[in-house]
Amino acid sequence: MAFRLSNNLVGILNFITFLLSIPILGAGIWLSREGVTECERFLDKPVIVIGVFLMLVSLAGLIGACCRVTWLLWLYLVVMFLLIVLGIVFTIFAFAVTNKGAGEALSGKGYKEYRLGDYSNWLQKRVTGQKNWNKIKSCLADSKVCTDFHDKYLNTSASEFYQTHLSSVQSGCCKPSNDCQFMYVGPTNWTRGSAESNNPDCNLWNNNLNTLCFDCQSCKAGFIDNLRSSWKKVAIVNIVFLIFLIIVYSVGCCAFRNNRRDNYYQQQTWKP
Repeated sequence: MAFRLSNNLVGILNFITFLLSIPILGAGIWLSREGVTECERFLDKPVIVIGVFLMLVSLAGLIGACCRVTWLLWLYLVVMFLLIVLGIVFTIFAFAVTNKGAGEALSGKGYKEYRLGDYSNWLQKRVTGQKNWNKIKSCLADSKVCTDFHDKYLNTSASEFYQTHLSSVQSGCCKPSNDCQFMYVGPTNWTRGSAESNNPDCNLWNNNLNTLCFDCQSCKAGFIDNLRSSWKKVAIVNIVFLIFLIIVYSVGCCAFRNNRRDNYYQQQTWKP
C-alpha cells in the first residue's frame, strides 16, 4: 500500500507537470516564430528552456516512480533537491535586493517621485547599463505605457492631474520631475519655466512622445521600483512553490526507498 501511495502520487504529479510543460514549450516556439517586438523575442529562449526542462524532469519522475526505474528516480530527486536549494537562495536574495527603496511622497500631489540612489546598488547596475537600458526602453515603448498615459489624461486639468495616482513608471518616465517646476499643459506636454534646477533630468525632458523622460534617472528609478514590487511578489509565490517542492521531494524519497526495497526482494527471489 505504501508503495502504491507514494509511487502513484509521484507519478500523478509528474504527469500533470508533463501536461503543463507542453503549452509552455508551445508558447516559447510561438514567440520565436511570431514574436514581433524585441521584448517578445527576448522571452522565447527562456520559455523554451523552462518547457523542455519541465518535460524532461517530469518524464524522469513519471518513469522512475511508475516503472520502478530506480536510477531515473534518483536523478529526479537530485534535480528536485537542487531546485529546492536554488529556490531558497533566490528567495533570500530577492528579499535582500528589494528591501531598499521607496517612492517619495510629494506635498499636494497624488503621485510619488522616484530617486535612483534610493535603491540597491545591484539593481541599479543591472538596469542603468546602457545596453540593458536600451532594451528596457524598447520594451517600455512597445508596451505603450506613456502613449496610454497621454490618451487617458489628455483632457485632465492641471489640478486634477496633480491629484492623480500614477504608477512608478508613469511618474518617472512619462512626465518631468517635480524639481523642474515645469508648467502643465497636458500629461506629456510641459512648458519650461524660469526656475532652474540641479536635477539633470530637467535637461533631458522632451515633449516628443518617443522621447519624454525615457533617458531620465527618474525613469530608471521608476522602472526599478516596479521591478522591486514584482520581485517581492515572485519571492512570496516562490515560498509557496518551495513548500510544494519539499512535499513532492519527500514523497519522492519514499518512492525511491520503495523502489530499492522492491528491487532487493526481486533479487532475493531470483537467487539460485
